[in-house]
Amino acid sequence: MQIEVWSDVVCPWCFVGKRRLEAALDTFEHAGDVEVVFRSFELDPSAPQHGHELTSVALARKLGRSEDETRQMQQQLIDLAASEGLEMRLHDNVHTNTVDAHRLLHLARETGGTALQRQLAESLFAAYFTRAEDVGDHEVLTAAAVAVGLDEARVREVLASQEYAEDFAADVAQARAYGATGVPFFVVDRKYGVSGAQPVEVFGQLLDQAWSESHPTLQTVGGDADGACGPDGCAI
Repeated sequence: MQIEVWSDVVCPWCFVGKRRLEAALDTFEHAGDVEVVFRSFELDPSAPQHGHELTSVALARKLGRSEDETRQMQQQLIDLAASEGLEMRLHDNVHTNTVDAHRLLHLARETGGTALQRQLAESLFAAYFTRAEDVGDHEVLTAAAVAVGLDEARVREVLASQEYAEDFAADVAQARAYGATGVPFFVVDRKYGVSGAQPVEVFGQLLDQAWSESHPTLQTVGGDADGACGPDGCAI
């Protein structure tokens, strides 16, 4: 079974959603047969490559609210994230572009499969939210990628080019085709779509339902058969 996760590395709900999905998988008996693929989504294509403005300031301007109101909203999310075991420094985050981060996520998948990609996603979330680093900065991105085992020379080569830009664009286009206007957005086996960081219980129900439909159990009718043969001979 495959779960595709459209997310952005500067999306706090995506970090929460990732953790909740992982919690659901921890108790799912078929978790070893589930592949989780991270897909690209860009929340703000206009964000500068190297952010200096605080996200709270940019968000207040976008929402037409005061900075104090925006910081109060952020604090509520900080508190919620803490209940999930996540530390978020939303008041210290900078408004920055994420295309290069997404291109590295494609590199990670091509290099080490979805397991390595998942590790890099965690590393990037931690860099941005836990350490309040600028994930538009190539040095920050390189450090996050090398920390999970990617080759530094290869990482810098990708960042200096436009490699995987088409893969990034294809992911964004697919999200639009699905009608996704925000993230996180989860798609299971290209059949079920779930929007938002749903509770662990909802993810658990989704996993059970998707698995049952893709691996139907045969239902037998009637009792024990008398007229049948087996390894030990035939019943008389």
